[in-house]
Amino acid sequence: MGFEESHHLFIERHSGLRTGERKGRLLRGHQYAERLFLQNVWWPLFESLDHLHPEYEVYDWNRKSQFLDFAFLPPNGVRFGMECDGYQSHVKDMDREKFSYALNRDTFLTGMGWGMLHFSFDDIQQRPEVCMMLLQMALAPYLAGRPAVIELGAEEKDVLRLAWQLGTPIRPKDVTEQLRMNFRTARKLLDSLCSKSLMQPVGKGERTRYYEVKAMRQGQIW
Repeated sequence: MGFEESHHLFIERHSGLRTGERKGRLLRGHQYAERLFLQNVWWPLFESLDHLHPEYEVYDWNRKSQFLDFAFLPPNGVRFGMECDGYQSHVKDMDREKFSYALNRDTFLTGMGWGMLHFSFDDIQQRPEVCMMLLQMALAPYLAGRPAVIELGAEEKDVLRLAWQLGTPIRPKDVTEQLRMNFRTARKLLDSLCSKSLMQPVGKGERTRYYEVKAMRQGQIW
């Protein structure tokens, strides 16, 4: 099933589950920018809209209703909110009060266990590969196509971030130089990330010299 048909069924399904203002918000709020995010960024990575909720209702510290452009709620309990921000509506036309509220809302949701991700409309439209890279980087440490969240130590997270930042296959030597640890520890961390399906060895031969972040595959995260 291609994106067009999947998107149509996606909106139809969520619309059918809602009534009143929640349904109206979906029909009014899910417009060009949000659809383009799914088409240019989300779909090329996952080829699925499973566990994604458009115009998802949340509440702030005063129990005031707000709507996120998207909420990603997989079965393992991870919660990510995603916003598609246009310059005109989210910056140029925002007064000081609205600006402060937007920051406080994100901080409140973060405190409540949400991971908040923001993507500019210009990047979604003109540089979707940047959005894809950042989205994949944000989700990778938490999800790996398994029913439970993968447990990562602080050093493993540092190695994974380094691999993303470099953007090329890395060597244990790169880890030792950048993160200031010994060679044996660097290789142990890289092998551990491979065992958790977050990285994979590169090249041929008996001894692995390079490692890279494992690419996402259709129907799974990692």
